Amino acid sequence: MSVCKATPIRQKEAWTISRDVLLDRYTTFRVPARAALLADVWDSAALPELFAMPQAQDLPVLVLGGGSNVLFTRDFEGLIIHLSTSGIDILASDSQYALVRVAAGEEWDGFVRWSLEQGLSGLENLILIPGAVGAAPIQNIGAYGVEIGEFVATVEAWDRFKQDLVRLDNQTCAFAYRDSVFKRKRERYVVTAVEFRLRKQPGLRLDYAGVRHELASMRIGSPTPMQVGQAVERLRRRKLPDPSLIGNAGSFFKNPLTSIEHARALKKDHPELPVYPYDEDRCKISAGWLIEACGFKGIREGDAGVSDMHSLVLVNYGAATGAQLWALAVRIQGAVAARFAVHLDPEPLVI
Repeated sequence: MSVCKATPIRQKEAWTISRDVLLDRYTTFRVPARAALLADVWDSAALPELFAMPQAQDLPVLVLGGGSNVLFTRDFEGLIIHLSTSGIDILASDSQYALVRVAAGEEWDGFVRWSLEQGLSGLENLILIPGAVGAAPIQNIGAYGVEIGEFVATVEAWDRFKQDLVRLDNQTCAFAYRDSVFKRKRERYVVTAVEFRLRKQPGLRLDYAGVRHELASMRIGSPTPMQVGQAVERLRRRKLPDPSLIGNAGSFFKNPLTSIEHARALKKDHPELPVYPYDEDRCKISAGWLIEACGFKGIREGDAGVSDMHSLVLVNYGAATGAQLWALAVRIQGAVAARFAVHLDPEPLVI
């Protein structure tokens, strides 16, 4: 692909499509990669027309939101649809709950802060997570003991197979740990909006590591949802590198699930290993601990590295390529598998 400036080839009121687009400003890893075609979409009603274009029929298609959960190891020889839609609306409200509809292109952290300003509770533990609202149910994002799937009432999506707009209720979304039907069927669904059922009366989650201690350091005994959000934000800023300052996509690996027997054996050999019950057959263990135990925390190879703040975070110090970051990730996977017989799965989509 040439290195010429992105060239608009078609423009409409609801979308613009350009050729040969540099992707560093579209992703938080900021690696050098280009898209053959990229469509910026401001109105999801334009999706049927876009998908009817010959380019969408003949080329690979990737939907991109905030770009905080993807690593490009090469140029993308297809069409990227970048959703820039906006809008937050309260659809219904009673004494206990509010039903809120959010366009897929809205910034996730901005929406969380909006919800807290409205006096709504549920999302405060998920503050400061980068990315777009439309990507949140795909990954079933979670932090500090909370997952988004608990609060999703309905996901609206364009179904490429049915060629129609569909609404999937919470059960149909099939939420699991960092997983959903949208992640398993990326080629089928394009999330256009998410409806959340948020509480008006606080149901705070304070037992995850560090939250109560942080509130105590803030001298807060009976916190509001807003104050819990502030505590979580303080924790995240201390523990995680800011993607606006250094390229990263947050946690690069999922905490692995393993059998109870294997978790017990690991815990016996390594008493300090954090192990959490998951279901009746499996435990969740700390990927960060495993990576740090293998000596990768703070490592740097050229401009690709592992953060010295948190061993789960791969970072681009400036000029790393996606291929270099992925090579480091593969090395980490191999080292953890060899020492602990545990496989680490990446959280981001790796192209």
